[in-house]
Amino acid sequence: MQPLLPDWAADDIDPRIPSPARVYDHLLGGFANFDVDRRIAAKMIEVIPEVPRTARANRAFLQRAVGYLAAAGVDQYLDLGSGIPTAGNVHEIAQAVNPAARVVYVDVDPVAVTMSRRLLAGNPNATAVHGDFTDVDAVLVHPQISGLLDFSRPIAVLLVSVLHFVHDDAAAQRIFARLREVLAPGSHVALSHLTREGPAEQIERMLEVTRQVTGRGDRLRTRAEILELLGDLEPIDPGLVHLARWRPDPDQPLPELHPLDGFAAVAVKH
Repeated sequence: MQPLLPDWAADDIDPRIPSPARVYDHLLGGFANFDVDRRIAAKMIEVIPEVPRTARANRAFLQRAVGYLAAAGVDQYLDLGSGIPTAGNVHEIAQAVNPAARVVYVDVDPVAVTMSRRLLAGNPNATAVHGDFTDVDAVLVHPQISGLLDFSRPIAVLLVSVLHFVHDDAAAQRIFARLREVLAPGSHVALSHLTREGPAEQIERMLEVTRQVTGRGDRLRTRAEILELLGDLEPIDPGLVHLARWRPDPDQPLPELHPLDGFAAVAVKH
């Protein structure tokens, strides 16, 4: 018998099956997760104790990237694999700069969509859509997305800490090829990506744990492989760099390098 679900969970969720979005939510200190997600997170922390710090570093990169884009005048955002909302969400940062900024969150996890829609109630310029970003064609023609975002104008597409779930390199290449094709000049893609350019033993142990979430482990790409996905999208300064080194807060000490955090970039289409 399936246990009773909390009011933030959709009726069709099986709380016995872990979810990457809910594991990430727990690592960030959120509450929209189940015991199975917390057990997976605990195993990850047992292997690499800095995993919660990595999750926070990813969230901080997202916030810095959106802050940069909003200041540069970007007023449309498509957050693919957006996850469960927490402090400093994309619409909050973008609309603080421009109240008319439009934001669409897309996630395959029903909890992420339900929580996002609750947060966005009464916000006409932001919405959340249930969808799989790997099916990029379906995402791009979704009526809620095409109805809110104008693809003839610059859009920022956010792919933060999700590409390692795309195990098939050909599928990852198709996502980027389609984005390069459909996005207007002046559009940006912000991404962060876990890498295998780090301590080999720790990486292999981590992959063993993540196989329990994805069924086959993460696809950790090298810096060169990530640049290949970007194609002719041009990374803005400082380029594709270690996560914490992408435009860190100048008022804070330079952050330490943590190779397991992976790389991050914001790239522009000319």
